[in-house]
Amino acid sequence: MTVTLSAQHQRQIRWLGILLVVMSALAFSLAGVLTKAIESDVWVVGSWRGLIGGILIVGYVYLQAKRSSAEAPFKLGWRGWVLASLIAGSGLAFVAAFKLTYVANVAVVVAAIPFVTALIEWVFMRQKVRRVTLFAIVISAIGVLVMVSGSLGSINLLGDTLAILMILMQGLAMVLVRVFKDTPVVFAIAVGGFQVCLIGLIFSDPFAVSFQDAMLLTAFGLSVATASILLIEGLQLISATEAGLLGTVEVPAAIFLAWVFLAETPPNTSIVGGSLILCAVFWNALKVPPAD
Repeated sequence: MTVTLSAQHQRQIRWLGILLVVMSALAFSLAGVLTKAIESDVWVVGSWRGLIGGILIVGYVYLQAKRSSAEAPFKLGWRGWVLASLIAGSGLAFVAAFKLTYVANVAVVVAAIPFVTALIEWVFMRQKVRRVTLFAIVISAIGVLVMVSGSLGSINLLGDTLAILMILMQGLAMVLVRVFKDTPVVFAIAVGGFQVCLIGLIFSDPFAVSFQDAMLLTAFGLSVATASILLIEGLQLISATEAGLLGTVEVPAAIFLAWVFLAETPPNTSIVGGSLILCAVFWNALKVPPAD
């Protein structure tokens, strides 16, 4: 009887983790639509996103620290500042990419982050990479090239380039998270947001916005913080491999929202390239054991 209850409890925990990660992906999928709906420039969007998201995440870290009696949850050190700066840079590139190219292009490029992380570990840390993952990296790279080819000669090319730069910074940050094991990563995310906010104050006036933009900017900041917190909680209940696969829900959700609210239909090159990237993601997830 006890074993049955234990197994049932484990299933409930797993399903809760799945729900949290899927909800996180859906919250992240709002980024493209909200960014394009906001009339303000990149600096203003980044400032509001960083400030509101940072405040909420700091509150979350504080509550978690009280609950677990963690020591020095707000002590970054130089490692934490490096992580925060990478997060700030990727955050700005993320917003700018949405402003300059199709939502679909940014969404599918984000799905390739696990491959970028694996490639960085392989090149700089001599971390062994399975043949299946190497094959998936090649297919994903081809998908990105196909997608970018449709943007040649237009401003979308700059947006695509920023999306690629964004995943390079995020991939490096994810590798450093594993290297800097004692660094308060969640707090570093908040500090990265505050850094973007300060940069925005230098290059723009974040508070000189319309009422509509203020509402959308607030919603953007809330959605980012909510998505981050849901993902953090979900990762405590299911494996990172399963969470990564579930996180791909963000891609079709973002594209669907862009189609419904922005009437945005990506070109055939984006559809073909994006399909290759998603196929690579699913192929790798199905072939590589969860322990990897």
